[in-house]
Amino acid sequence: MSDASKVPAADQVLRILSHLATQRGPVPAASIATSLGLPRSTTYHLLGVLQERGFVVHLPEERRYGLGVAAFELSSGFSRQQPLTRLGRPLVAALVDRLGESGHLAVLHGRDVLYLVEERAPRRPSLVSDVGVRLPAHLTASGRAMLQALPPAQLRALYPDRAAFADLPSTTDAAPWSYSRLKSVLAAARAAGVAGEHGEVTRGLASVGAPVLDHLGWPAAAIAVTFAEGASDELVDAASAAVIDAAATLSRRIGAR
Repeated sequence: MSDASKVPAADQVLRILSHLATQRGPVPAASIATSLGLPRSTTYHLLGVLQERGFVVHLPEERRYGLGVAAFELSSGFSRQQPLTRLGRPLVAALVDRLGESGHLAVLHGRDVLYLVEERAPRRPSLVSDVGVRLPAHLTASGRAMLQALPPAQLRALYPDRAAFADLPSTTDAAPWSYSRLKSVLAAARAAGVAGEHGEVTRGLASVGAPVLDHLGWPAAAIAVTFAEGASDELVDAASAAVIDAAATLSRRIGAR
């Protein structure tokens, strides 16, 4: 017997909340019942309890239910406890120990990446990235790893025109950026399973990165490794495989299916 079958009401409540979290907006109770295979009377009863506790809000004019403030507070608590940082730091540290190159964990913040974890390898070049530093996402391996996992409409909203593409003074890339160029770069990353950059953040350095996906398949973060440009194919292949594996491990740890 599964744990869920031992506590059916708890399982049903969590299924309702998970279902609402995946919807684009509030939905009717009947739709919830049908989608989850629950009796309508049970669905209405559980929605009533969730509404009393603030986890669900009822829109009477629309006859629909959506997530409430208490559900948002749970999300805020998730952010405050920094699970990505806590779960990701040992994985990044293990990468650094294995490869002898510096590693990072970053999240997407608008059109920037924000670095949460930075593990420096001994006797390796200094980096511009550090905890709390922001860099243009389209120029970094971490950013490209996350951007390639976004739906096309979301990506277009982030980069509506050429003015959205920021440059770095240190970049060796003189070619202008455009949405079509970004799509091409991201398509290559998607096909390879790993994103890369070569001297576009710091001259003489290159990086590879892979996305960390949440339970909905959205990019929650990215793990990357930086090494010298011109590194051997063996090191690049090893780094690529290592970041893919570490990102997949962190994805599972935060609940990815």
